[in-house]
Amino acid sequence: QRKNPFSNDERLATKPVHSHKGDPSYGRPPEGSKTEQRGRDAHSHVGKEVEELCGIIRSTGEKGEDGHVSVTFRQLFETYVTISNKVVGILLRARKHGLVHFEGEMLWQGKDDDVVITLL
Repeated sequence: QRKNPFSNDERLATKPVHSHKGDPSYGRPPEGSKTEQRGRDAHSHVGKEVEELCGIIRSTGEKGEDGHVSVTFRQLFETYVTISNKVVGILLRARKHGLVHFEGEMLWQGKDDDVVITLL
């Protein structure tokens, strides 16, 4: 697009051709672009799904002696799958942000039904 004579996008003409890994803008869309806005919207949407997942764990799980609420993957999957089919992906995101804990890297329906998920 930078060489496209029919493009009216001034941001393309002013942005350097190559950015370097040390550059804070490396791998990021241009400020104010529609791509940046879509990224923000997606981040917000996933954040809401993580909050909803934590609420479901809180309402369906049982409080342990340590004060944390826990639920098995089977219980959570059966409850949450009616809301979203992305339960494992949302669980991984919640763990990345330190909101839940479970053993293993990935959870598989059937194989990991008895894995305990703890709300932190």
